[in-house]
Amino acid sequence: MTLGKLVLFVALAAAVLTAVIRWQKKSDSLWLSFLQNFAGVLFIFSGWVKAIDPLGTAYKMEQYFAEFQATFAETWLSFIAPLFPALASLSAGFSVFMIILEIVLGLMLITGTKPKLSAWLFFLIVLFFTFLTGFTFLTGYVADGVNFFSFSDWGEYDANNMKVTDCGCFGDFLKLEPRISFYKDLVLLVPALLFLFFSRTMHQLWTPPIRLSLVGIATVGLLIYCLSNYVWDLPHTDFRPFREGTDIAAQKEAEMEASANAPVSYELVNKSSNERVVLTMEQFMSEFKNFPKEEWEYNQKKGEPAIPTTKISEFDVEDEEGYPVTDEILNRQGYHLMLISDKLYAKGTREKTIVMYDSTFAYDTFTTEVTMDTQVVVRLENVVENSYTTEVPDWDPDFISRYTNIVAPFADAAREAGVAVYAITKGMTPEARADFAAAARADFPLYQADDILLKTIIRSNPGFVLWKDGTILKKWHYKQLPPFEEVQRMYLSDDGN
Repeated sequence: MTLGKLVLFVALAAAVLTAVIRWQKKSDSLWLSFLQNFAGVLFIFSGWVKAIDPLGTAYKMEQYFAEFQATFAETWLSFIAPLFPALASLSAGFSVFMIILEIVLGLMLITGTKPKLSAWLFFLIVLFFTFLTGFTFLTGYVADGVNFFSFSDWGEYDANNMKVTDCGCFGDFLKLEPRISFYKDLVLLVPALLFLFFSRTMHQLWTPPIRLSLVGIATVGLLIYCLSNYVWDLPHTDFRPFREGTDIAAQKEAEMEASANAPVSYELVNKSSNERVVLTMEQFMSEFKNFPKEEWEYNQKKGEPAIPTTKISEFDVEDEEGYPVTDEILNRQGYHLMLISDKLYAKGTREKTIVMYDSTFAYDTFTTEVTMDTQVVVRLENVVENSYTTEVPDWDPDFISRYTNIVAPFADAAREAGVAVYAITKGMTPEARADFAAAARADFPLYQADDILLKTIIRSNPGFVLWKDGTILKKWHYKQLPPFEEVQRMYLSDDGN
């Protein structure tokens, strides 16, 4: 799906709605009615694909809040910066609110509910998104180490400068570059302004009580639907690359190969005249002598790979010592159970005494009288107990109970059936890892990976991912995890291990 196709489908749906409304003589202005329906359908669809995965929108908000914090912290508005971490902690609630508001507003525009209020809400939301996507797009001109508000230090546009690489306007269903999203929002400002000036002539369907009842029912239904997609279950549709049935091992290999073989070109810039010449790799290798480095600046540019790069390319996992185990996981044969926690919840920190034992050994030598061979005997001479105090997380009891009551029994049953079990969490200190393993009864390997990668794989903490070879077979939210006997009967064949 592309933005062009989406706009076409939305326009066709709006045209059909407009024809029906016109036929029922509910509209005095054909063009205004079409704009109402177009904006309404677009908002409903945009909100719906995000309602399927509210946590995805929440994570995108966290990225924006982190970027705003870093930007304002270096300006005279630095007093605003501490506000953004607090907002980030409420991102899930903001996500659900914005998603419901977007869909309900789309319904209000189509039905003509409270025209003046609808017009103002639409204008303010579009204006907000325009500033948001505009800021993100413009960060492409801001190199690392340069603050956004240092306008004189801006350079040439480079998409790699942007910390937020897509706006999240359509969730994971359709990824849009911030530049495209910004232009889209600028276009939507046109109907937004028209609605403000012509709100009195906007079409209205049915009676006010019916319209308000529809809005109320939709709000309650959407609230339940949004919560069901992350509070007590996984999103019913997975738009992310780590969906069930995906051969992650094969896909990563294909993406990495395509990235390595992506076309390379060279942009040559004349240092005195600023003349620009673009050459393919073949042309550059044969003609670079015509462009001496004393006069020309070389910029290598990599083209788009034949296979688009996804988060699968960033699937990198390390063991407790920091050594890579990615290939071990992807090449593991048979069934294996991956447990994922992108965050280990704690209420603070506490002091813990770590006891270590240093052993001293003595070496004795003796010679046998018969063979005259010299042998060395090692014996334990002394053991010294050493201890030191360190800070470890004070684990949240509710979170720990998820492991002791759900994860540990399921993992034990899986291992008894011959299924390999391991967990992947965000990185932490060895002391914290050992303390968590003891508190959570996690007597299986605790690997580590980037938390954004873990959030992409599954929207549950902890989440359960059943693999067969290098393919994801099934995923479960911890609140919807069936008994292992049922999993074994439905997904594990007799020869699978």
